[in-house]
Amino acid sequence: MPAVLGWGLSPRFPWRDLSEVSAHGEQLSSLEAVASRLKDLSRRQDCAIIQSLVLTAKERLAKLLHRTSERGATLEEGRKRAKQFSESRQLLLDWLDEAEQALEMPNAAATSQEEVKCQLAEHKEFQRVLRSKRPMYEAMLRSGRLLREKAQLAEDVQVLEERLGELKERWDDVCGRAVERQHKLEESLLFSGKFTDTLQALLDWLYWAEPQLSEEAPVGGDRDLVSDLMDKHKVFQKELGQRAGCVKMLKRSVRDLPRGSSSMDSQWLQKEIEELSSRWDLICKLSISKQARLEASLQQAEEFHSLVHSFLGHLSESEKSLKYGIFPEEEAAMRECQSQLQVSALSAAPCDPRLFLSVTWGHWLCLQALSWAQQQDERIQAHTARLATEREEMAQLVDWITAAEESLSLRDQETLPNDADQLEELSCQHSVMGAVFLPQPPVLPARYPGAEGCPQAEAGGARGKIRKVAGWLMGWKLEGQGTHSPLGARHIHAPFLAACVQAKLVGRLICGHPLSKEEELAHFDFGIWRKRYMQWISQMKSRILDVFRGIDRDQDGRISQREFIQSVLASKFPTNVLEMSAVANIFDINGDGFIDYYEFVSALHPNRDPLRRIADADQIQDEVRWGKAGIVGS
Repeated sequence: MPAVLGWGLSPRFPWRDLSEVSAHGEQLSSLEAVASRLKDLSRRQDCAIIQSLVLTAKERLAKLLHRTSERGATLEEGRKRAKQFSESRQLLLDWLDEAEQALEMPNAAATSQEEVKCQLAEHKEFQRVLRSKRPMYEAMLRSGRLLREKAQLAEDVQVLEERLGELKERWDDVCGRAVERQHKLEESLLFSGKFTDTLQALLDWLYWAEPQLSEEAPVGGDRDLVSDLMDKHKVFQKELGQRAGCVKMLKRSVRDLPRGSSSMDSQWLQKEIEELSSRWDLICKLSISKQARLEASLQQAEEFHSLVHSFLGHLSESEKSLKYGIFPEEEAAMRECQSQLQVSALSAAPCDPRLFLSVTWGHWLCLQALSWAQQQDERIQAHTARLATEREEMAQLVDWITAAEESLSLRDQETLPNDADQLEELSCQHSVMGAVFLPQPPVLPARYPGAEGCPQAEAGGARGKIRKVAGWLMGWKLEGQGTHSPLGARHIHAPFLAACVQAKLVGRLICGHPLSKEEELAHFDFGIWRKRYMQWISQMKSRILDVFRGIDRDQDGRISQREFIQSVLASKFPTNVLEMSAVANIFDINGDGFIDYYEFVSALHPNRDPLRRIADADQIQDEVRWGKAGIVGS
């Protein structure tokens, strides 16, 4: 039996295959010796090839040894399971043989009431032992079905099906004989005049059957478990049908009994019969209800069986997702993922407890996946807590930047003093806040990666707090925030305000007093303005032609100085009206009040002036002509 259960067992033992594979290790040693001698007589290129071939042979032999040992362990495990199934099955069959002999009715039926009662008590003890053997019988069925699923040969599957069918047939036969003997003994006890004993036996059986048929009794599970529950319920229904005749006969006998008995006995028997009738009707209803629930569970188990087979095909991807999955960054997605993990716990509530024994023994991969799911749930909860902490820190950071913007705006609107000492003090105070937005090494909190090598903030004072905020600004991951988010927009606008205030303070310190518009115009440098304007155009990712066409709305190839000034001022380029008036006069080369395309280009790119190129070409031609004339004259 254990040698033909589809586990790939060969006539020879696994350790013999392992010894044969290990024997090739000597050949490998000889190969290494030959390769060593060949390398001494070969070129360097050939030595590398020889060494590669030897290493390949060693790796393949090591892999073969590993697979052979794994195959041996698998075969040994299969042999033990097959042997255990065969021995347990044989023990159960031997007990069934003894039970069949014990259930044989004697030739001479018992006539006395004492003998019938003694036989009925012995039969009740036998039924108790029979019920205690049922878990062993169900375990044998599960073990045989698992071996049948593991079988690789068709003849092994057929043998296992025959053995399981024989075991099931013998068990059903013994259960049927036990029910039949119980029915005959109760009839004999009833015919002998022991109404009370027969009635008490029926009531005891009904009291025992009621918890088995309760609505709260679990009926769910896999396909094999539900099939076993249905077989067990069919045996019960068969026993219930056989006891129906005894109940009818007992009712008929009790109706005829009051003619020759006392009134007290008849009243007591009548109450007992009413109790029996109500219990009987209840058991019949519960039996029908359980039959319907079992049929629904069987249909659900069939669907579950098909889903499991499709699930096993994608189990490896699920394992990777549960073990190494990347968490979503959004909190809503985290809550959705956590709710999906909690759904699996609800599906096990209505199932029979024996289902988990079957799962633990036969489908350990699913339990491994469940353990990974629990670990994933813990990781999700920890990640959700981190997201909440980061959200609070982001809110604090936005509040701080808002306060900094308000402070910078107020400082920009204040009138600057004329005293140099006061200006220097204001500049020093502003440099402390401006240092937050400078590109310096950040002071990151301990939870950020790379914070170990960064300088820590001072242990107190305003400077330490500002340095900590600087670390947040420089260390915060703004990928996915974007310039349109509150934090991204504030992170760009606040440094600009700080730079403006700082520039205003530095300019006041250098000049000693604010510059007038005439003085600013006197210090105006068109070259610097042109470079700034060209950089601004490149940042806008535009071309000079596009800028000119945007100003020239009528498309006549020229624009007025007023149109040019208004367009540049409207584009938010950092300049003023005085600067633009000077620039417009420089752009208008011929002084006609209009700027054409060639003037626009030549002002921004002096080296690309097409008119100047034509003049230079004419001058070169004249010089060449004069040179030739001088040579001929000489």
